[in-house]
Amino acid sequence: MENSRRKPDWLKIKLPMGQLSVEVMNTIRGHRLHTICTSGRCPNQGECWGCGTATFMICGDVCTRACKFCNVKTGHPAPLDPQEPENIAKSIRLLKLKHAVITSVDRDDVEDLGAAHWVKVIQAIKRENPATTMEVLIPDFQGRAELVKQVIAAAPEVISHNLETVAGQNTKPPYRLSAKSQRRELCRNRVLCWGWERPGTRFWKRWTIFVLWDAG
Repeated sequence: MENSRRKPDWLKIKLPMGQLSVEVMNTIRGHRLHTICTSGRCPNQGECWGCGTATFMICGDVCTRACKFCNVKTGHPAPLDPQEPENIAKSIRLLKLKHAVITSVDRDDVEDLGAAHWVKVIQAIKRENPATTMEVLIPDFQGRAELVKQVIAAAPEVISHNLETVAGQNTKPPYRLSAKSQRRELCRNRVLCWGWERPGTRFWKRWTIFVLWDAG
């Protein structure tokens, strides 16, 4: 019988506690929204919600991809909610967020992969919360530059994209080049998700850093 290894304390999910956490939970549930905090089973949920903030996840809570490193549900998503942009904008106002972070599931089932919905969300947030800055953690949009440009044109302050070191996975360097050439004042952010060290992964980590450096 194999001995089970205890998870380190930093990897354990801490339950949200305190009045601010209750306000976040009620606001999200009241507006029928989703967060990567809960859908992704983030171990930092208690800390973030306890500070009165959360990372909103748009386009539903079911992803069309089945990445092994992600806890978000996969399957056939429901149609995009036309009320979601306004509901997120109102929630940000109620939570009095000075900086909002938005991410999404992949929607390969939609013709534009959810790009137009992204634009509507950004525009709604800006109308309702003109003083709030915004970071958008976008999906890969299957590498279609015209869709990335639509989101950039909506003028979020920060545009981000995750890079996972999975053997053979394309990191799509045109993202960074496209954002850089379209809006010079835009802050660009890459999030590197290393995962646990395994045989053969060191090459891919070095290759990822090289691609980022080469993309500028």
